[in-house]
Amino acid sequence: MTTDQPTRRIMRLADVEQATGFKVSHIYNLMKAGKFPKSRRIGCRAVGWDSTEIQQWIDDRLGATV
Repeated sequence: MTTDQPTRRIMRLADVEQATGFKVSHIYNLMKAGKFPKSRRIGCRAVGWDSTEIQQWIDDRLGATV
């Protein structure tokens, strides 16, 4: 049985930068403005993003420009 849903995973900052093409300061500025998915604490000194939220954000942006 196959599904078309991507595997949900925790993305670290480098993954988010690569997926969006944005640098860290721009990502955090968008988060502060409420225009980008919020990071979540995954450890004492580590944060990550939900990959499905990041992919949905990208899909929304690409859909808006088509």
